[in-house]
Amino acid sequence: MKVYRVGGCVRDSLLGLAVKDRDYVVVGATPQQLQAQGYLAVGKDFPVFLHPQTKEEYALARTERKTAPGYSGFAFHASPEVSLEQDLQRRDLTINAMAQDEQGRLIDPYGGQADLQQRILRHVSSAFVEDPVRILRVARFAARFVPLGFRIAPETLALMTQMVHNGEVAALVSERVWQETERALGEDHPSRYFEVLRDCGALKILFPELDALFGVPQPAEHHPEIDTGVHTMMVLTQATRLSNDSKVRFAALLHDVGKGLTPPSEWPHHYNHEARGVALVTALCERLKVPGHYRDLARMVAEYHLHYHRIKELRPGTVLETLLGLDAFRRPERFEAFLLACEADARGRPGYETREFEQPRLFRRYFAAADQVNIPALVASGIRGEPLKQAIHQQRLDAIAGIKNDLH
Repeated sequence: MKVYRVGGCVRDSLLGLAVKDRDYVVVGATPQQLQAQGYLAVGKDFPVFLHPQTKEEYALARTERKTAPGYSGFAFHASPEVSLEQDLQRRDLTINAMAQDEQGRLIDPYGGQADLQQRILRHVSSAFVEDPVRILRVARFAARFVPLGFRIAPETLALMTQMVHNGEVAALVSERVWQETERALGEDHPSRYFEVLRDCGALKILFPELDALFGVPQPAEHHPEIDTGVHTMMVLTQATRLSNDSKVRFAALLHDVGKGLTPPSEWPHHYNHEARGVALVTALCERLKVPGHYRDLARMVAEYHLHYHRIKELRPGTVLETLLGLDAFRRPERFEAFLLACEADARGRPGYETREFEQPRLFRRYFAAADQVNIPALVASGIRGEPLKQAIHQQRLDAIAGIKNDLH
């Protein structure tokens, strides 16, 4: 029985990056042998075990065979006869198909170290086409390694495109699409993830709402970049600079999806794109089974981002209506997330990336004033029911009006 470190921990170690998780492959062993040594079996589809002390994952060397469309249509074979090279061959990219033995010696049968040095994301073998999740993983690695200058090998991108044309991507289950997308949103350059999906044609299948934005014009006086898809990627980049919160980034990504439904006869204007956007965000989140806290913020940003930009022009009643729509008084942390996503929208234009805007400060002033209403005092005065709601509403309205008068 031989044990090897494999995959991402080997790759990251060679790149000089911090190693977060260590995975191991065991060659020449049976499940019974590992269990006899105290390893705990946890794998459902193939033999994976937890080390009795470290709780790190140890998997028996295995091969796999395509049996049906989609990422789950595989038959796995694990036995003591499966070699390390056979196990590594089933992996997605050469940079993930390296191993180290217990003495630290590198086993690299598929040229992963050379591809690391040349900054290339390259598939290991033609078996790459059998698993559509690999399209998402390549896009995610491309997003992660932007600072290191990695690029996708042309032949790998061609395989990814072929997989899209063959319908493999359409067989992906929504949970896996969201899992990879959420992880990509947490990278330092998530816009690259969506660009790669667009390059191979997968964006149109998985995120048609986003794909529809490319080529749709906006007024040049407000949007020097003109193209709505380009603007969306710029907004996501700004959201990444402003916040580590993936929910903020997701909301920024979807803020303008309603513009994809604007009739060309109305271009470059996009009347009522906010309401259309809310419906699209809702449909996308339902289709991909996106968690509610992501969905709720994205819907709010789609609906109210123009109120943010026009806060100076809004009447006190509209300002209060917006704060209530955002549930700001009960969820001030989400109100702050809303402001960040909208600020990313303002900055996601050429020449505006580092500009300071007064909208966040003004919105916060309105909110702080309205939030100072002394509700316990109103309750203590004996007001109840609908009159209490009206009194709270009126005092908040008066507080916002007071700020607006001060500004003028």
